[in-house]
Amino acid sequence: MLTLTANTAALAEDIGNIVSLEHVNVQVPDQSLATLFYIVGLGFTRDPYMNVGLTNIWVNIGAQQFHLPTGTPQVLRGHTGLVVPDLQALRERLTAIQTQLANTSFEWADKGEYVHVRSPWGNTYRVYGPGAFGALRLGVPYVEFTVPTGSSASIQRFYEQVFGAPGRIDEDGAARVEVGLDQHLIFRESDHVPEYDGHHVAIYIANFSGPFQYLDERNLITENIRNHQFRFQDIVDPDTGTPVFKIEHEVRSTRHPGFRRPLVNRTI
Repeated sequence: MLTLTANTAALAEDIGNIVSLEHVNVQVPDQSLATLFYIVGLGFTRDPYMNVGLTNIWVNIGAQQFHLPTGTPQVLRGHTGLVVPDLQALRERLTAIQTQLANTSFEWADKGEYVHVRSPWGNTYRVYGPGAFGALRLGVPYVEFTVPTGSSASIQRFYEQVFGAPGRIDEDGAARVEVGLDQHLIFRESDHVPEYDGHHVAIYIANFSGPFQYLDERNLITENIRNHQFRFQDIVDPDTGTPVFKIEHEVRSTRHPGFRRPLVNRTI
């Protein structure tokens, strides 16, 4: 019988049970301004097949998306990392739209390594060029959340023990959780955490029943299984069960019809 012992090189190939981060969902009050910012300014692509009406917009960014239903503005507590093929072209697009967004929260600044951008409603993005995250040229490499001081270790253990997602605590104390190939959720501690307003992220997992059972047994499921997915909000310390951070997760199985659906992207 052959026994295999994992070494460092082999472990580096593991991505864990979370196979991809699929979308970030925040409500926006004005679809025309959302189009101006996300499509014209950032240069992304409106999905031509899904939600093509006037009350929602799905925005393709490589293999990831933003979902932007109409409603009271929601602001992610932290920021989202993005990669685009050409930062200079991005700067030119943002310059072109800034007059039209003058009376909103929109702003942008060149930080050298990345371009800082704030949406008309206050969502913050750090936009990098190709090469910043491996071979990625267009996509969402990470989402970073601002979490309460003292919570990062509990959060890292939660994803590792409940979702089988490899992670670590960085030198600066932030928890970094792998949620797909070259994709991470990052949890950075702060003494000032804004109130949660209902925004969410969507992930795909390979082992669907294990995390569902853990969360269901602890009454943490907020939306039961339908259309190959479930939802929960509370991240808890796996040792004590104490809630440490709230962010809704739309958890999809690989049987979900959206899994690996080809996304149309313009050349930007």
